[in-house]
Parts: sequence; structure tokens; C-alpha cells
Amino acid sequence: MKNFVIVIGRQYGAGGRKLGKLLAEKLNIGYYDKELLAEAAASRGISADLLLRSDEKRPSMLRSLLSYCYGSNSQNYSPYCLTEENIYRLQSEVIESIAANESCVIVGRTADHILRNHPKLLSIFVHSPSLVRADSIVKRGECSSLQEATDMLIHKDREREDYYNYYTNRRWGAASNYDLSIDSSKFPLEVVADLIASQIGK
Repeated sequence: MKNFVIVIGRQYGAGGRKLGKLLAEKLNIGYYDKELLAEAAASRGISADLLLRSDEKRPSMLRSLLSYCYGSNSQNYSPYCLTEENIYRLQSEVIESIAANESCVIVGRTADHILRNHPKLLSIFVHSPSLVRADSIVKRGECSSLQEATDMLIHKDREREDYYNYYTNRRWGAASNYDLSIDSSKFPLEVVADLIASQIGK
């Protein structure tokens, strides 16, 4: 297989999406985050709303027991009663299809676990101290104070951790789950991207 895939897990506000975009630009390959994965799903006949609806959130106990019907243009899934687990399965199929057909960067969505058997996978986790992330969140205009930003990142991280652990039976952020674990407060992301891109060909 010639295609290679870089997958990025990240703490909220640590710069994982920025690193992903930098790598995709430097390597001239596709970039996929939640919105672009949804677009890719739509191009395969699966409603984009299905993927955006889950948004890296673990289903509640009630939602795990109940299913809801949602229309789709896909011949395989229309009409189809979809549980959160089946939405995750559809998302996994989209990720696997993308990775099989092109070299790319994929951010989040437990892509490191879904593609764990891909022969040319590089998995990265991006983290940094809470105060640094809170400051970044305020600067990009998502919150008006450091306290508000800190509360937001704690909530978002908890959602991502619960989602990841639920679907993978692994521990989100554990260094042993990834090829690289990067503290984005230590080096500029442009430097990190240059270093990783320079090694991909090797």
C-alpha cells in the first residue's frame, strides 16, 4: 500500500487541528476533520448530519438503549434505524475508505484506533498545559476569560476522553497508544510539522 495516513488526537485548545492542516499543506495530501469527514460521508451517500450529530460524544445510557430513525440516501442504510454505535460504525467505514484511497491527515474520531492495522499509519497526540490552552482559546475568541476557557476545555476534554475510551477500550491520551506524543507549548507547531514532514519520506 502506497498511501500513508497521519492521525491526530488532541486535547482541546492544544493545536491538533492546526498541526493537521500544516502537515497536509506541507505534504500536499488531504486533510479531514469532523466537517470534512461529514462531507466525505455525504459523497458516499450517507447523511452528513449523522456524523456531525455524534461529535465525539459518548452516547448516554438511554441513547445506547434507544435508536432513532434517520433517512439516508445510501443504498445500504436507507431507511435505517441508527443507534449511536451504528453511527460510529458508519463513520469508521468512511475513515477506512478514505485511508484506503489516498494519503491524508485525519483529526480525531478515534482514527488511530480505527486504522490501527493500516501498514503506513503515524498516530500523534497533541497536548499542552491547561493554562496555555485556555489562553489560546481566549485569543481565538471562543471565550472572554481564562476561567470560562478553562471550564470549556475541561468539559470538552472529558467528552473526548469518554468517547474515545468507550469506543476503543483504550485510554485517551496515554502515550503508549500513539507513535508521537507532543507538548505543543514546547515548540512552535510549524517546527513540529516541518520535523514530521521531513521524516515521512524515510
